[in-house]
This record gives sequence, structure tokens and C-alpha cells, in this order.
Amino acid sequence: MRILLAAMITIAVALGLPLACAAAPPVRAPCRPPAVPLVSCDPYFSIWSAADRLTDAETTHWTGKPHRLHSLILVDGKAYRLMGAEPAEVPALPQTDLRVLPTRTLYEFGNAEVRVLLTFMTPMLPDDLDLLSRPVTYLTWEVRAADGKEHAVAVYFDAAAEIAVNVPAQQVAWKRHVEGNLESLRIGSKDQPVLAKCDDDIRIDWGYLCVAALPGAKAALGNLSASAARGAFLGGQKFPADDGRQPRAADDECPVAAVALDLGRAGASAASGTVLVAYDDIYSIEYFQQPLRPYWRRNGADTGNLLSAAAADFPALVKRCQALDEELMADLTKAGGDKYARLCALAYRQCFAANKLAADPAGQPLLFPKECFSNGCIATVDVIYPMAPQFLLLSPALTKASIQPILDYAASPRWKFPFAPHDLGQYPKANGQRYGGGEKTETNQMPVEETGNLLILLGALAKVEGNADYAARHWPLLGKWAEYLKEKGFDPENQLCTDDFAGHLAHNVNLSAKAIVALGAYAMLCDMRGERDRAATYRGLARQFAAKWVKQADDGDHYRLAFDKPGTWSQKYNLVWDRILGLGLFPPQVARKEMAFYRKTQNRYGLPLDNRRKYTKLDWVLWTATLTGSREDFEALVNPVWDFLNETPDRVPMTDWYMTDTARKRGFQARPVVGGVFARMLYDEAVWKKWAGRDKARPGAWAPLPAP
Repeated sequence: MRILLAAMITIAVALGLPLACAAAPPVRAPCRPPAVPLVSCDPYFSIWSAADRLTDAETTHWTGKPHRLHSLILVDGKAYRLMGAEPAEVPALPQTDLRVLPTRTLYEFGNAEVRVLLTFMTPMLPDDLDLLSRPVTYLTWEVRAADGKEHAVAVYFDAAAEIAVNVPAQQVAWKRHVEGNLESLRIGSKDQPVLAKCDDDIRIDWGYLCVAALPGAKAALGNLSASAARGAFLGGQKFPADDGRQPRAADDECPVAAVALDLGRAGASAASGTVLVAYDDIYSIEYFQQPLRPYWRRNGADTGNLLSAAAADFPALVKRCQALDEELMADLTKAGGDKYARLCALAYRQCFAANKLAADPAGQPLLFPKECFSNGCIATVDVIYPMAPQFLLLSPALTKASIQPILDYAASPRWKFPFAPHDLGQYPKANGQRYGGGEKTETNQMPVEETGNLLILLGALAKVEGNADYAARHWPLLGKWAEYLKEKGFDPENQLCTDDFAGHLAHNVNLSAKAIVALGAYAMLCDMRGERDRAATYRGLARQFAAKWVKQADDGDHYRLAFDKPGTWSQKYNLVWDRILGLGLFPPQVARKEMAFYRKTQNRYGLPLDNRRKYTKLDWVLWTATLTGSREDFEALVNPVWDFLNETPDRVPMTDWYMTDTARKRGFQARPVVGGVFARMLYDEAVWKKWAGRDKARPGAWAPLPAP
């Protein structure tokens, strides 16, 4: 019976079919995301459902603050809730399934009369940066009869004004806008303090939330209080005239942008309707005191252009998103199994949604990640490093766009150190390093960490593109960094690494491995540029360091946390790049010995980061799982992570820092580092080249911005 069930599941996954839930309650088990992505566009426009069922709780911003979306349905005049816990007096239509795919989240509901499929589609298509940068999510309702009869169906949707402010007490204003055959509702803060503040636990309070139905739909739109809008819909009446033309606080009677769709009659054929939800932030990032437009606005586009293009492109985007989801899920399943594929699907939009794609003055893309619920830093190098596998696999252009601001900053007169910076400020202000001592002191910097990260990423980018052209324009800087690692990298001083929450550590073995691999990557870049002598010098140095590392880090059946600390251990996740880049610096038995130790050391919910605490980092576990290349080893480390995601009591967008014994969140949530789960895909060069080769946005050499 188990063999038959496994075969059925394999066939269903290959065909992209939904799997039936095997146990009550009637939502899919055991895949229960800690939180489900609904609207996932950028760090400010990111809305999630932190519940098993879409009707169990109000939707929230990734920070946990209310960003409420609601949906109701009338079936032959009888009302049900589809999204949100309000209004509580309206019963919820039972949810029967949930699927999270890379670009879509699909909820299924049903009773004896109808079946409803509600799809949230955010076209995060990495080979098309114009589409990727559009802050638009589509909600589509498809209703079919379950009893062989026809039913009159109407659906309702509203988005709360709180989505357009940082705190609900801020006043909002709203208006109705018509452009061509597209009518939209827009809500924004009264004061519009564009790029006025930076912080971590913060939401946008400038720009405009926009809601529209696709042209041709039988739709009614209204900027109303929630009670007025829902009351009119449930009573079968038209929306009353806008009941709040003067600005008022976003929490005053909960102003909403509301849409009612008359879907007609649903029978064996589906009755359907689509609403698009967008957010035009006008300006996205402050880059050394210069405001940058979102990438989609770089050629003078505005809100009207955004909505019109989004509406016109919808039919084609449905097909493109379905195609990407099916192909990527098939490749992920082949590489790591069904659990791995679903984990990557959950990470996909979270990673993109924690980044903002802006345009520099020349129109080139610049990608700015936010270090969510860590310290809110922008363009953090040790966040770019773990998220890089997703971008290296799917878009070399986005890899360049993420590191270009850091490289320009490091090459400017402002940066006076021989090592790489940590960050560019605090989101959304990229005006210079904020972390540690900033630009004035070496205190609490991460010299070996960030320098190694950038050399490795530039090597990986060159490998996927087949040339070192991009690295060449920064060549003097890279040479300086290689010299720094030559002197300081093998036996790091008492300094922080990316796992800074664990504190300073001298003689860090895993950090040493990063420096060694980074020197090997630099040698590879030298080779690709035809600098044979320099390549030989640095390759020889990396090999010498690796041999020394193997001896000095050895602790019997594993390798140490620090060279001078026998009886300790740590994950050696930095070693993954030795195999991915084909450097051959460390003998294979290093990974095999470490893996055997990891498998007998891990806890119920995963492998701890090291011997000091029981917490771990999800991204690093997924990297460590790939070290030997064995599918059995990979699944042995991934399966406990899967259990953590399904069983953690902390219902937040995926955390990457949690306790391996209790499945409790230790800190962080919604961070882009989860893009690191795609690391396994980088071992298959054919898969890597297939996906990266589709990148249509391959900017050549960026025209450097004026020195910061």
C-alpha cells in the first residue's frame, strides 16, 4: 500500500496535480507552512496568512502588523468567508487544499454545492526584470458547481488602508481613478513622507495602494469603510457613495478599497473573476542621498501605466507562471525530492519579496535586500551571500545587481579599509555602512567574512557566465582583497562572521575555509583573464592552506569549531563552493567525515550550527546537506528541517534561525537568506546553465555611479 501511495504521489507531482489531504482537518498534510505568501512583491508590499486556513486569522505584513485582506462569496444569496477572520458572523467556506508554488499560492474551498479555487499570483519571473519589478499580485476566483446544478455567484474583496501607512493612526486619503477602460481605487497617506525614515520593524507610509478589477468584469468598486462595503455586498446592494472624502486615520472604521464581482452562474464550467492589487511607491531607495525609482518606472512609467500593463498582460502571465512553476518544481523534485521542492517553493517568493529592484540613473538594475528582523540593514553582504544561489541559478543579472552597489562603495574614496564592507545602511537608505563602527573604525566589522563572500560570488558569477568580464571592471579591488585574505584569511583573528549572534570567535575553522575557497575563486578568475602566473600563485596558496587546514582542524571523527579548541565542532557550510566551483582544494574525505558526524549529532529538528548552542540556521543546514553529493545524506539533513517548518508553533514567514530541539524561532523572519536553499541546484551544471541561460537582462559593464 505504501509503495502504491508513493507511486501515486510521484505521478501527481510530475504532472503538477494537487495531492489529496490524507487526514482531518481537510487541508493538505503534512505540508503546513508556518506562514503562507499571498502578496509578495518587496519588503513593504509583503502580506502573509499565518494560519492553517485562510479564514482562521487576519492577514498581516511580514512584520506581523495587520495588513488585512478579506474575501467573501455569495452562492445563491448565501454568504461565506474565503479570506480573513472577519466578519465573524459569516461562516467560513471549508478549506480543502493549499498549494504553495514558486509564483502562485492556491487555496481550494468547497461544500456540497460549489468548489472554489482562489489563486494568488505574483509574476516573479526572473528572466524578465520589468515583470519581476512590478509590485502587482493577481487574485483569481474560479467557482464550479459540486452538485451538478448551476448557482448564482458573486465574490467580494477588500484591502485595508493600513497597508499604506506605517502605523494605523496616520491619516489616509483616497480616490477613484479611470484610465482608458480600467478603473482603480487608490489609497495613500495624507502626508506622503517619501523615503523619510529607516528602521527594521517598519512599514511604508508613502505611495499608493491600488486595487482594480480586470476590464470587462461585472465589477463595482468603492473606497468605503469596511462595514459599509461588506454590508452592501452581503445585502445584495450597490456600494453607497464614498463615505469618507476627507482624510482620516487608517484605523478609523477601517477604510478599505473594495471590489464586488458578479461572476454570473457557475456550473460544470467555471465562473471566474480577477482583481489586481498593486503598490506604487514612486521612489524606492535612497542611494547616497539620491532617490532611485523602482525599476519598472525607469522609463517614465506611472501608476496608470503599471495597472494598464498588468491588466493587459494577465492572460499571458497565467501561462508563463504555470510553466515556470511546473518546470522548476520538476527540476527541484528530481534534485532533492518532494519535500525539498516544496521547501524551495516556499522560499522562492520570500527571497524575492525581501528585495527591492531599483534603477540607477542610467537605467541599470540595482537590487537591494533588506535584513528583515535582524537589524534592518540594506545591501548586507552576508545576506547577499546566502541568498545568492537563487539568483545565480535564475538570473545572473540580479546577482550583478545585488553586488554592484557594494562594489561601487568599496571602490570609492569613502571606504578606506583593505577588506569589504558589511552593508550600505539601513533600509531603504543606502547611504553608507551602518553596522559596527561604520566607516570610522574596524570595531565589530566582518573583514574575512565579507571579503571572502564577494570573491566567491564573483567567481560563481564568472562560472555561470563563462567569463570574468564583470569581475574585470573591479579588478584592482579584487586584487587588494585577495592580498588581505592571503595575510589574514587562514587563521582569522578574533572577529565576527555572518553568524554574529554567536559572538566573536578567533581561529574560526569554517571562516578559514571560506577564505581558502575565496582565494581559489580568485585564482580561477585570474585564469579566466589569462593571468596564468598570478593564477598559479594563488591556486598554490589556496591548496597549501587547505592541506594545512585539514591537519590543524582535525579532531578525530570531525573537524573543530576553532583551530585551538579540541572537542568542538561546527557546520562547514562554506565548503560547498569548493565543489560547486570545481576548485578541488579539499579532499572528498573531509566532507564524508563531517557528514557522518553531522548525521549522528543532529537533533529532532535539524543540525545545530555548532557545539555551543542548540540553535541552527536553516540556510546553512541546506548548504551543509549538499557537501558529499549523496542524496541519502542530503535527505537525512533536510527531513528534520521539513519537520520544523510543519511543526513550529511560531506562525511567521519562514525563520532561518531556530532551535533544533523545540522548533521554536530563535530570531529573524521573512529574510531573503532562504534563497540559499537553492544551493543544491548549482551542483548540476546542465540545470544551472539551462535556467541562467534564459536571463534576458544581461547588462554588460555598468556605468559606475558618481563616487559616494
